[in-house]
Amino acid sequence: MSAENVDRLVLLGSKGGPAVRPGGPWPSSSLLAIGGRTIVVDCGLGVTRGMVDAGISLKALDRIFVTHLHSDHVLELGPLIHTAWTAGLAAPVTVYGPPGTGHYWQRFCQAMEFDIEIRIVDEGRPDIRDLVSVEEFGEGLVLEDGGLTVTTLRVDHPPVTDCFALRFEQGGKSVVFSADTALFPPLAEFARSANILVHEAMLADGVERLVARTGNGARLREHLLASHSFADEAGRIASNAGVKRLVLNHLIPADDPVIGEADWIDAVRKTWAGDLTIARDGLVVPLSGEHAASGEETA
Repeated sequence: MSAENVDRLVLLGSKGGPAVRPGGPWPSSSLLAIGGRTIVVDCGLGVTRGMVDAGISLKALDRIFVTHLHSDHVLELGPLIHTAWTAGLAAPVTVYGPPGTGHYWQRFCQAMEFDIEIRIVDEGRPDIRDLVSVEEFGEGLVLEDGGLTVTTLRVDHPPVTDCFALRFEQGGKSVVFSADTALFPPLAEFARSANILVHEAMLADGVERLVARTGNGARLREHLLASHSFADEAGRIASNAGVKRLVLNHLIPADDPVIGEADWIDAVRKTWAGDLTIARDGLVVPLSGEHAASGEETA
């Protein structure tokens, strides 16, 4: 079987928050290859380069899912599609996202109107606005198509109310993304028996150092504690759900030189004893149950 047909999860961007720093990881985006489909989950800054670096043809873009409209999840949605279009994308692409996603896409196309119009005429490209459709979702069943089922669960990410965990099921395999959320016990039932649970995670000591070096530290700290999960809380959800593998992702902080993989492992092992992967940009996690490629951290 060719690499293109192997069911896998690729963590394109592994950090939480929109800021990028020299040598650090990129914000949230993932690629899910399942059942011959190429699905992107979230489009933080760097998603396009991440896909190319992972060896994925941008012309293979099929479906895109956005968990919520914070910039570290949606900033590069338009540029990803536009770049794929300039690379030869000619097949329809469907974007699924919360209310407001269609407004984002419409305004992006308006901002890029000069470039779009001139490339249609000068390069003979199909109209990108005809290629892309946007379907906004709430909680529940989003998609049933060719054996692929996608369902959503509204999670706890104040002040954003339209933030959704995603569950993908195809051919007996299931992958769940927590999205951004504080500890949310109903997520355990939503992720029940999944092959992979991708859950966001924070480390308390790292949060305090992050807050100390930012200009709006007090307000940032208040937001993080109200809206995100600590690593041991992610482990608790995974244990209650009985998943096969937990992937800690959307790491906060992800670029603290004092913190290494061992710190994340120590924190989550308080509540999770199963297979574990600590996210890193470009890391590949097979859906078949084998160990992840590209230097997976497992304990």
